[in-house]
Amino acid sequence: MVSKAAPGAAGLDGIVAAETRLSEVDGERGRLVLAGHDVERLAGAARFEDVCGLLWDGALPDAAERERLRASVASGRLLAFEELGRIGDALTAADATAALRAAMGHLGLGEAEPAPASLAGAAAVFAAAWSRAREGKPPVAPDPALGQAADLLRMIRGNAPSDEAAQALDTYLVTVSDHGMNASTFAARIVASTGSDRVSAIVAAIGALKGPLHGGAPGPVLDMLDAIGAPERAVEWLDAELRAGRRIMGMGHRIYRVRDPRAAVLEAAALRLERSGVRTGRLELARAVEGAAASALAARHPERSLCANVEFYTAVLLDAVGIPRTLFTPTFAVGRIVGWCAHVAEQRATGRLIRPASVYIGPAPS
Repeated sequence: MVSKAAPGAAGLDGIVAAETRLSEVDGERGRLVLAGHDVERLAGAARFEDVCGLLWDGALPDAAERERLRASVASGRLLAFEELGRIGDALTAADATAALRAAMGHLGLGEAEPAPASLAGAAAVFAAAWSRAREGKPPVAPDPALGQAADLLRMIRGNAPSDEAAQALDTYLVTVSDHGMNASTFAARIVASTGSDRVSAIVAAIGALKGPLHGGAPGPVLDMLDAIGAPERAVEWLDAELRAGRRIMGMGHRIYRVRDPRAAVLEAAALRLERSGVRTGRLELARAVEGAAASALAARHPERSLCANVEFYTAVLLDAVGIPRTLFTPTFAVGRIVGWCAHVAEQRATGRLIRPASVYIGPAPS
């Protein structure tokens, strides 16, 4: 006799896999809480190093602790830069996420397990070095006096960013630092539950992030905006895409039934950046496309709520600060590695191997 799957078991929907102090995703109300803080209030006010303290230590750091965290992450960048000549062809992959996965794997070859701050710093260095290599340029050495966001932009672009651009990237990195039991975080926790090392868990998470269904849409959102070109063309273009049966990138989310709160945070950050003088024209276009897409999708799918997700305004913001679209997913990883490391620590504390059941649907023995 063939067993039946429990309701909601497909894709593990509705299945509780862990208790966590790190984040809560309320899909019905469109709310994201990071360790007791609403993301709308935290992002923009906090820096990357602040969210490191929040997720790794359980509280926002004071000034002295923030400086310690900044120095620790900066030290990780310096150590990773020294490794660039010893990681072989890891950064020669055509795909940036594959290159980051390979490069991060090299950090697990030593006897000592790298600390979370070292991994966070390394991810920034490897992502920037890959981007520079693709342009035929040498890597830029880290500046340990800078915070993670400012130095990441500097290592990518080759010159110091404005304070406004660095703040905008800080807002992004904080916003994406954790988001419940998503695919990459779950992958990291599964590996951690086996007793494996932290680097293996992070490499598994990056592998999950490489898939197009998780973290891969910001680039295509930018492609969509380029194809539309002007606000007045949005309705016609979107209608043609929907009639052809194609997805509208950056719209809809597995969990949220209303607008993704992270979309609002990043839209506001893009607006602040525009008001500081960084104008690309894409924010006005993105707003027009979002409105047209929401109306078109509501008309075609009244039974489903398909609103803007985090990737919609990620594309606008990262493009505005000068990050090439080929580097969007690794930049996401630079932010999310904070949450991955926190989840690895949390999973280790339980000491429980993750081993879900499966339902056999094959033939019975003859």
